[in-house]
Amino acid sequence: MTFDFPTFLVAATALTGGIWLVDALAFAPRRRRLAEQAAAGGAGGEGAAAEAVQPAAARYREPVLVEYARSFFPVILAVLLLRSFLVEPFRIPSGSMMPTLLVGDFILVNKFAYGLRWPVLNTKFLKLGEPQHGDVVVFRYPGDESVDYIKRVVGVPGDQIYYRDKTVYVNGEPAPHLPQPSYVGEGAGAGQTGAQQALEDLDGVQHDILINPRARDLPPGCNVLAYGPVTVPDNAYFVMGDNRDNSNDSRCWGFVPEGNLVGKAFAIWMHWDSQRHGLPIVFSRIGDVIH
Repeated sequence: MTFDFPTFLVAATALTGGIWLVDALAFAPRRRRLAEQAAAGGAGGEGAAAEAVQPAAARYREPVLVEYARSFFPVILAVLLLRSFLVEPFRIPSGSMMPTLLVGDFILVNKFAYGLRWPVLNTKFLKLGEPQHGDVVVFRYPGDESVDYIKRVVGVPGDQIYYRDKTVYVNGEPAPHLPQPSYVGEGAGAGQTGAQQALEDLDGVQHDILINPRARDLPPGCNVLAYGPVTVPDNAYFVMGDNRDNSNDSRCWGFVPEGNLVGKAFAIWMHWDSQRHGLPIVFSRIGDVIH
């Protein structure tokens, strides 16, 4: 079972805020009044009379539940707003975006690049932009929306997409790619060592890809493009992984609906790969901009 963190944040914000608000409106004024009366009754008293005031006033202190709610509400609300509307962290679990993103990369995703959405409901209430060719996007996988995927946008609405001989064709034009030295992987990516590396250009966005010339263009079960170009419908996108022969993407299951977009990946803030020899942290990747 997948933990629904956005729903948890919304529920926790509503619960802590609700407890604090109800107490502030209905109970806190009465507690303060009774505490003031108890303090006034013992004012000027000495000895046993003054000592009796202290336990009386203690009875009107703020309940522990309210104290915790008041303390946690601002923190939870700040996390909710930050995560929902500004930036959200993700961890890369697979090698489908190698060599751009590696297993163990922790990335930051811009949540407002494609418009602001209400948390949990995922409905857009403010339109700010649309994905462009070459963008690296996080989205909810159409086959199971509880799972987040990350791929590169290859086709936008209206584009005709075709993939043949390891080359992406957009509206009949091949995306240029310049051969690079063979890839050398480490840690979890060591299995990709020897793969052919190329520098691809998608509408001016240059990025590295991995290809295996001996592999089929479409892996078994991926037949969306088997019979020629497909046209990207309105409010949808065609996405592919940079590790072209090891990616479950639009070639297999079709288009990403606009409503499934989560945001645009823009930076790596940490890399931790327990399969690396020696230190699992790669400091040189920290702060890298994602292209």
